Amino acid sequence: MDQAEQYKAVMSEIIAKQSIILGPDMAVARAKKVSGIEIGGKGEVLGIDGDAADALKRLIDTYVELSGQIVKNALGPIFTKYPDIEQRH
Repeated sequence: MDQAEQYKAVMSEIIAKQSIILGPDMAVARAKKVSGIEIGGKGEVLGIDGDAADALKRLIDTYVELSGQIVKNALGPIFTKYPDIEQRH
């Protein structure tokens, strides 16, 4: 899996995890407001425009605004599966 695909995968997993925490409607709606990320109807990341690491940070930040440290704690296990992905938070 190339790096762009890894970023799409990690973002899709973050949205899926937030769907469990916040509910799918809220999680997908918040993700769709993040600039530079194209989101499908079920919360899957279809494309990323621009710097993927910045887009990832914006996605995480939008969820952190809602539920703070709970989000960061929930994301830890996801990032261990993608060691090449840079976290900017």
